[in-house]
Amino acid sequence: MTVVDVADAIDTDTYELTDPVLVARVREDLASAGCCVLPDFVRPDVRETLRREGAKMAPGAYYDVETVNVYNTEPDPSLPDGHPARVPMERGNAFVARDLVPPDAVIHRLYTSPAFQGFVAACFGLDAVHELADPLSGLTLNVLTPGRSHPWHFDTNEFTVSMLMQAPQVGGVFEFCPAIRSAASENVDDVRAVVDGRGEHLVRRLTLRPGDLQLFMGRYALHRVSTVEGGRARHSAIFAYSERAGVIGSVSRTRQLFGRVTPAHLEATGGAVRGDQLMD
Repeated sequence: MTVVDVADAIDTDTYELTDPVLVARVREDLASAGCCVLPDFVRPDVRETLRREGAKMAPGAYYDVETVNVYNTEPDPSLPDGHPARVPMERGNAFVARDLVPPDAVIHRLYTSPAFQGFVAACFGLDAVHELADPLSGLTLNVLTPGRSHPWHFDTNEFTVSMLMQAPQVGGVFEFCPAIRSAASENVDDVRAVVDGRGEHLVRRLTLRPGDLQLFMGRYALHRVSTVEGGRARHSAIFAYSERAGVIGSVSRTRQLFGRVTPAHLEATGGAVRGDQLMD
């Protein structure tokens, strides 16, 4: 089917985007857990379209299995031995950049929809949200092939909206630690405990289904996706917005995720818009 409007994709019978009761429910979940899942947000007859579109885009993902830390920063030997930034992890997920997402894809239509953006803004208690100015990372497809995982990390933007497009046969569970840090504090002790496996009491788990919409405070919540198993990859769309206009990722992080940068990234070097001074 061809989706010509967000109303053709969203189950508006269940999720009326301007419904203040729905918005209040999302806000309550975000306030209590830093995460809200709206199951079956996409209509049942659109989910196969989502799956096909994701499968068609997935070969364009940039694959580079590498050793990272929880902040996705360069190694810093000046940090103390007990710092979580000195704990190496293997990152095996891959991203399809925004410039490879067709403009007629369901996820692109949702990402750029004023109605959807207004709903997201209301849910996060903002007057408006802005698409990232970053030509690669605003809207992406996250691909996890069997045997791979997305290790513990923080998002670079304050909040993230995502949608599962294809579930793996086994594994691929979303795990997170809500509000484990704040704009004012890294809280390295708790972060290190989780990374070391001693912070199980801080971890929550979600098993998402295709078509579920997830709103998440990923800047302050440590999170990961467990290893995908079986014969099917995990595909999820990442809708990245910001409260401020003009947000562009750093050259180093962009090259790490996509294997390339654009002139926009080079021009923004040293002057990118940031909302905090966290490690990243």
